[in-house]
Order: sequence, then C-alpha cells, then structure tokens
Amino acid sequence: MRVPASCANLGPGFDSFAVAVRRHLTVRVAERADDRVTTTGDRVTTTGEGARELPTDDGNLVWRALVAYCEWAGEPVPDVSLAVDNAIPLERGLGSSAAAAVAGLALGRALTSGPGRDQEMIDLAASFEGHADNAAAAVLGGLVVVSGGRAHRLEPADRLMPVMCVPTDRQATEVARGLLPETVPLADAAANGARAALVLAGLSGAMALHPAAMTDVLHEPARLAAMPGSGALVAGLRNRRIAACLSGAGPTVLAIVAAGDQDALAAVRDLAADQPFAVTVSDWDRAGATTSGR
Repeated sequence: MRVPASCANLGPGFDSFAVAVRRHLTVRVAERADDRVTTTGDRVTTTGEGARELPTDDGNLVWRALVAYCEWAGEPVPDVSLAVDNAIPLERGLGSSAAAAVAGLALGRALTSGPGRDQEMIDLAASFEGHADNAAAAVLGGLVVVSGGRAHRLEPADRLMPVMCVPTDRQATEVARGLLPETVPLADAAANGARAALVLAGLSGAMALHPAAMTDVLHEPARLAAMPGSGALVAGLRNRRIAACLSGAGPTVLAIVAAGDQDALAAVRDLAADQPFAVTVSDWDRAGATTSGR
C-alpha cells in the first residue's frame, strides 16, 4: 500500500483545495508474529519519519483506521502486523495524518475484499482525521476540490512542478487553526473566491498560473505571522514572482514553478537557505492510494 503526501489550501482554497505530491507513506502487511507481539506489544513498526515516536501498538493511526474500516464494513479484523516506511514529515502541513488514515482504510478494504467506494473512503478518513481535502488528495491523487463533502478531481498541469520547502520546526494543525479570525470582511472573502478560481485554472493548465493567485487573506496572514520563517520565505518567493503559499496549516512552504525552470528553482533554494528549509523538488502524484497488483 502506498499513499501520497498532500498540500492543502493552495492559498485561497481554504479547507477545499489540495494536491497530491510524490512523497509517500508505504505499508507492507505480514502475518502477525504472535510470540513477538505478545511480549513487546508491537503491532506496527515504522521506519523513516516518526520512527521513534509513533505508537507501535494498536493505538497506531494506520492500525486504528484499518480497524475502523472493518467495523464500518462489518468485516472481521485481520490478525496481521504492519511495516510502515514513512517519507512524509509529521506536523509540517503535508497531510501525514491523512495519509496514515487513508492507508489503514484502504488496507482494510484490500485485505477483506470488502465494500467501499473512493468517496466513502474519503468520508471515513475525514471523520477519522478531520480534513476532507487532504483525504481526497490521498485517495484520488491529482488536484482535488472538496465542496459539500464531495470530492472532485482535476489533472494538475504537466508544465508545472511543485517544490516543497520543509523546515525542522513543527506546527500542530490544531494550534494553527486556533490562530484564525472568527470573521473576515466581505470584500476579502470575495477577492479570495476570485483568486481561488485562478488557482484552479492555473494548476489544471487552463491558463497560466499567475504568481499572485495563491495569495490568501483568510487564513494565511495569522499563520504566517506566527511562523516568521515561513512568512519570510513566502514573501521572498512572491517578491521574485514565484507562486507560493503555506502547505496546509504550515510550516512547510509550497512553491510552484515551471517544469525545468532552473532559474526559478535556484531562486527557491537561495531564499530557503536563509531560514533554513530543506528543499525538495517533486512532481504531482496522480495515482493516489494504490495497492500492489492494482
């Protein structure tokens, strides 16, 4: 099972837009080693991001989601152990929790040959993890819009390339959400709606992506003020006419450049080095959650 990371909001698409990127959580299933599980409590082993801090027992999010699927589908819970290899940093705005929830749900469906359409998997993941935009991107891949709880998928443009700038500092989503204002001026909401349309058109290739389109006035100002490194990087990128925004609730910064534009990529790296951020050149993940043999 392989599930991609995701970048949500994309500037003005607060709680509605997300795109899947090629950074993955991979889960392999093995028959449960009864003696070892009995003595250590290990149900899940993790390598990569979070290896030393994520639960190894039945409290692990991937396992809890697998059990939740089985309960929803009325299927028996398979007695297996899970080996997780995680390349998605925790609490950085890259959908690590959504990827774990989707992985467990999709594994439950695959192992039991049980029911569940993609939209039902998204609904379950959102109720389990709280973010339908990240869950939809993790399940479907590509560029997604969630409206009224329903996910709609678009193909991201080949001519664009995502660049992720990931800091060492973390930011829990719950904390970042607590920074948001309770009300916003009507004019700001209207302007954000217009920019959201431009973001979708630009990322899907219907028109050129304007560098200012990813500017947001609803959630980003408060968050960027609380994350000075991310705020400085976003401001610097926009000053260089590079489309940039917080990825999800941050603190990762997502920059979008033309595929193969080495000058733009060099500018991203130069600006990110001042903070510092680890810069990863990626690509869109178009497959979403996949199981071997699918």
